[in-house]
Amino acid sequence: MIFILVINAGSSSVKFSLFRLPEKERVIQGSIERIGTEAARLSWQSGSALPWSVPCPVAETGEAISRIAALLKDKERGGIGSIEEIKAVGHRVVHGGDEIHGPVRVTDQIKELIRRYSELAPLHNPMNLLGIEACGREFAQAVQTAVFDTAFHATMPEHAFLYGLPWELYQDCGIRKYGFHGTSHCYAARIAARHLGRRPEELRIITCHLGNGSSVTAVEKGLSVDTSMGFTPLEGLIMGTRCGDIDPAVIHYLYSRKGLPMSRIYELLNNEGGLLGLAGIGSSDFRDIEAASLAGNSRAGSALRAFFHRVRKYIGAYSAIMGGLDALVFTGGIGENSSTVREAVCLGFEGGGMADACLPGVSLDLEANRSCSGPCAAVHSPESLYPVLVVPADEEAEIASQVEELLRLRA
Repeated sequence: MIFILVINAGSSSVKFSLFRLPEKERVIQGSIERIGTEAARLSWQSGSALPWSVPCPVAETGEAISRIAALLKDKERGGIGSIEEIKAVGHRVVHGGDEIHGPVRVTDQIKELIRRYSELAPLHNPMNLLGIEACGREFAQAVQTAVFDTAFHATMPEHAFLYGLPWELYQDCGIRKYGFHGTSHCYAARIAARHLGRRPEELRIITCHLGNGSSVTAVEKGLSVDTSMGFTPLEGLIMGTRCGDIDPAVIHYLYSRKGLPMSRIYELLNNEGGLLGLAGIGSSDFRDIEAASLAGNSRAGSALRAFFHRVRKYIGAYSAIMGGLDALVFTGGIGENSSTVREAVCLGFEGGGMADACLPGVSLDLEANRSCSGPCAAVHSPESLYPVLVVPADEEAEIASQVEELLRLRA
């Protein structure tokens, strides 16, 4: 048998999924959370068996990878006969700049590129690299590969990724829009096209990855042509704790007139803004904010309406740049689980004493929208001029598919 292991090494966690070829069946998946604390735990689930969770005190990413390797080597719990059957490890890496356009084998040059872009993704790229190096030790027989969040957006045309700054800042410093969540947008668009029985090259799709971090992407002929996140994941939609689009002069004002140091401003924009800062209930969880709004909290209601408005604005803009729309896709924790969000985005919402109009041409089947399930669910009504689909996010499956294609692995 042949297996692909997918690793997502984050700032305080390592997630893993093991896929068996050729079916790409997920044999086991799990994570080690809260690395470096006494509360660290290893959780996993094999197939349809009940999930397990045990204390797992590990200090850093390399040690976490060793514990995951030990689990996979366990003949009763690991799901494989021998560790030698893992032929490839696919690593999620956040930032590859504009130099990476697809999945790659990990080489010394690729490691150096990941280090170089750590300046732009300081919470992710260094941990991604630690995961790669640890897996190189634990799974020496496997080919180490990397799938970059930015790679799917490398097809954006120059006029979409340039900022209105002196050309030298792009040429010498790499200041441009890069985009993120690329693996999720790629997967959602591909699954949507398959559901519609169409080739991606025939379609204009807008994918909405809505979660604690959120972004919208215009996918034309299977390629990303614009996306809401930018030089960093701060640009774009209002998110859980990120402010999204903002007048840059606000930063100068807070610094020069209010005396806030740049480190404090950075913290405000990234970790104290978004739904957390607007709602003021001490939580960035969409469900908590929605419950507060329903209970009459006006600030929570304002936060939700601002979020809906920003999503609708990007959908309208991307529909315009593609000259129309063949499918609208929701994915991510909020996008796939909240019927309220889909209704508000598609059908409009009350705000400021008036109701927004529906998105042009869209019509929802409200019952289907509230009860959707499966790998791809249609929630539009027959009157809708284009499909509205819900695709549960599965970046691990997309990484496994890209690694399989890169290495041409066959069982």
